[in-house]
Amino acid sequence: MGFEYFYGFVGGDANQWQPNLFRNTTQIYPFQGQEGQWNLVTAMADDAIDYMTRMHQIDPSKPIFIKYAPRHPCAAPPDPGVGGQDQRHAPVRRRLRKTARADLREQKKLGVIAKDSKLTPWPNDVLKRGTSLARREEAVHRRWRFRRLCAYNDHEIGRVIQAFQNLGKLDNTLVIYINGDNGTSAEGGPLGTPNEVAFFNGLNKLPAEVQLKFYDVWGREDLQPHVGWLVVGFDTPFDWFKQNASRLGGINQNMVVSWPARIKDKGALREQFMHVIDVVPTILEAAGIKAPEMVDGIKQAPIEGTSFVYTFDAANAKAPSRHQTQYFEMFGQWALYHDGWLLSTKVNRAPGRFR
Repeated sequence: MGFEYFYGFVGGDANQWQPNLFRNTTQIYPFQGQEGQWNLVTAMADDAIDYMTRMHQIDPSKPIFIKYAPRHPCAAPPDPGVGGQDQRHAPVRRRLRKTARADLREQKKLGVIAKDSKLTPWPNDVLKRGTSLARREEAVHRRWRFRRLCAYNDHEIGRVIQAFQNLGKLDNTLVIYINGDNGTSAEGGPLGTPNEVAFFNGLNKLPAEVQLKFYDVWGREDLQPHVGWLVVGFDTPFDWFKQNASRLGGINQNMVVSWPARIKDKGALREQFMHVIDVVPTILEAAGIKAPEMVDGIKQAPIEGTSFVYTFDAANAKAPSRHQTQYFEMFGQWALYHDGWLLSTKVNRAPGRFR
């Protein structure tokens, strides 16, 4: 709703190989007859490029707006034939902490976190600490190639960006790149799962010997695997995951903004507090459009959020955040941000109890 054209799935996520896919309001099945070859991430990039090319041919002066939202990197990895080998995360308990420390060093090098930052404590209530796994568990985790998955998704996004460049529109195009939907997800449980649907049916602790039965088809169209244990490695330097709205690992996310014709402070860092509800006000200000007061004769509530266009200027690099207060809540866990402070709860192992 609200778009001239729609291509995608209606839901929180979708099967990567045989999704519940729609073009506008018509269900489509482009994957039929292409089992093991067709992939949603590549198909979304192809369709986005086709759409923008057609719109440019019809009227080159008409602005193009695309909300490009693939379901990666939430769950299923791509076919093992896509990209290079990556077994950095096995054995998981040893390698994840090592990976987190490496990510921490890189973040310090880039200047995105303070030089004296430290990793939050190991979340023993999520994943008990140890130095190794049984061989069967190591074998399961070697099958996960999460970084390859992210690289694959970035490649397809890059093709969409390149298409804007090919049309001569990239310099005057605002790109807002948000990687993920809050922190890493945890439906897979401590060991992960070969099928995300298992979690929703109460099977959230499938032992390694059960998962190994699916080893040869892992990442293919037969399964819908989900990474659970990556809460440790991919929320660096924070802890917990996106189902926990009271921890920075659950609510903090990285964002990159590009607009060559407007943003001259290339490669710079901004540390003002921003929230996802700030995206719409930012787009409206960038496009010089006021939010509608009436739609189809119905008076509209004011759009919440604060434009962050002001951060595009180098002179405002250290300016105070204009978004000063924000409330978060999910599954009874909550947090309140205000002017650099975070008031939060943390759930005990007993449901409904906080500390």
